Amino acid sequence: MFDAGQVVYFYVETPLHAGSGSGVGPIDLPIQRERVTGYPIVQASSIKGRLRAEAKVRGMSDPVAWLIFGPDAEHASEHAGALSSSDARLLLFPVRSLAGVFAWVTSVELLARFRRDVAALTDGWNGWQLPPEINGNQALVAPNSVLTVADQQIVLEELSFTTKSDPVVSTVGQWLASSALPADPVYDAYWREALPLRLVILPDEALRDFTQFATEIVTRVQLNTDTKTVAGTGLWTEENLPVETLLYAPFFATPPRGKPKEANGQVKIDTGQDVLSTLQQYLPPRLCLGGDETVGRGSVALRFGEVRGLNGR
Repeated sequence: MFDAGQVVYFYVETPLHAGSGSGVGPIDLPIQRERVTGYPIVQASSIKGRLRAEAKVRGMSDPVAWLIFGPDAEHASEHAGALSSSDARLLLFPVRSLAGVFAWVTSVELLARFRRDVAALTDGWNGWQLPPEINGNQALVAPNSVLTVADQQIVLEELSFTTKSDPVVSTVGQWLASSALPADPVYDAYWREALPLRLVILPDEALRDFTQFATEIVTRVQLNTDTKTVAGTGLWTEENLPVETLLYAPFFATPPRGKPKEANGQVKIDTGQDVLSTLQQYLPPRLCLGGDETVGRGSVALRFGEVRGLNGR
């Protein structure tokens, strides 16, 4: 049973392509999405694979990696790893705004999901209250929002919404700025002050539509090395999560299923809390997820939540 948990936040700094293979629609290479809601995700297998590779590069020994992630393919039948990662789920999505350049948008549904996931890692949720339900063309903003234009309207992409100011938006924004934005010093007062001012809580349907139709679509080509023209059918479109997206993933851990003594001399790993704390020591403040690393895609900044005991859940 899991005896420790932690939330890990992923803040997208360059367009992120976590692909789902070839598409059947107008986009050749779409991103990964939940089947029912259509919200963007990064699948857990992609996250664990990248974390393992980064930890190994930064000095994690094979015995420790086997305890945390599981043995390599040749020894996979010996025992499972102690780390369990969920998919990285959407929390904030950036959208162009007529005022304020861009907004971070979310919905009551996304916030309720997030509270539920965090509550599973604690003894319930003791943070902010959920905003009131909204519908139609309404949107909740902070009382001092920088996004409103004439007649209390905001314009996101080509859609306008009638705003209602609510202090809960400021409360949620300030909590996210202090607890979910990367702890890296480059995310200074500017970013922590900007988030509450640019946060918008939309109706669930509007949020879903933005996440489906306001991603970045890039057309790429493969050139013939001699003529410098498109090589045959080497022309394709690729979908990316935009810069400034915020994702989160719940991590859980069990006591090691292998033999902890194999790690003696380097680290002590006896409990799930040891697993999560040790993993964090071997991870950098930012890493690359998804594809196209050589063209600058997928740089994400990490923020690690508190490691918590779960009393053997």
